Amino acid sequence: MTLGKLLLGMACGAGLLAGQSARRMPNEQAIAQGREIYNRSCTICHGLEGAAGDRGPALTGGRRYLRSTDKELSSAIQSGIPGTAMPPSGLPADDIQRVVAYIRSLRATASDRAVAGDVAHGQETFWGKGGCGGCHMIRGRGGITGPDLSNIGGERTLGALRNALTKPRPRIPRGYQPVEVVTSDGRSLTGIVKNENNYSVQLLDSDSKLQLFARDELRRVTYKSESLMPSNYDQRLSPSEFQDLLAFLSRQAIRKGSGPQRRPSDDDDDDDP
Repeated sequence: MTLGKLLLGMACGAGLLAGQSARRMPNEQAIAQGREIYNRSCTICHGLEGAAGDRGPALTGGRRYLRSTDKELSSAIQSGIPGTAMPPSGLPADDIQRVVAYIRSLRATASDRAVAGDVAHGQETFWGKGGCGGCHMIRGRGGITGPDLSNIGGERTLGALRNALTKPRPRIPRGYQPVEVVTSDGRSLTGIVKNENNYSVQLLDSDSKLQLFARDELRRVTYKSESLMPSNYDQRLSPSEFQDLLAFLSRQAIRKGSGPQRRPSDDDDDDDP
């Protein structure tokens, strides 16, 4: 094979992959229209945002789905599912496709979405005004108090990212529990508990140094009720800064084959982003 033919083949292959990527997610208009139709026709059974209702299962989250392709979803919406409480919807074919687009958007990772915003400015906000880099690392740069965000856009849904920045956490994830300890010799330290048991406490202190204490070396251990992760970025930042930060985080994704992958899950809303 000549070099020219090889380069042409590579270019065609890249074009095919680009086309497949572009077809992966429907356009944002179809998703928005599908959301409106879903809210009118489907929430009574499947709940808002597909989070599960009184009569139907959740349509999003980290579980496996019996129906995942467009054809399977369309058929279930159009004809119902025999032997279950799922009836035919009676929706026109075009509306069914819009609902399918919306369901797919709920299951997609943020990196699959075309997220509005200035990614470059979002990066500046992450490392600057947002102060995110003080706790979070991206590709080896940043702090270690919070989770590594190098693949956050490839792991989380867009809704989960937004919620992590704007909603208080109902629980603090294991390994990120804020704490204040007072040692038997009177020293006071703050940080997060990385590991603990009946005999010892492993603390990442405010200087990002790992400290290990036997329980009998501690006079007092006070667990804080609030996460160190702020939940008001929509107030701390301007609307455009917040959207740009979302856009930047959505682009943080590790390509398949270059690291561990997770299924997107809205259950991750409870975790720090």
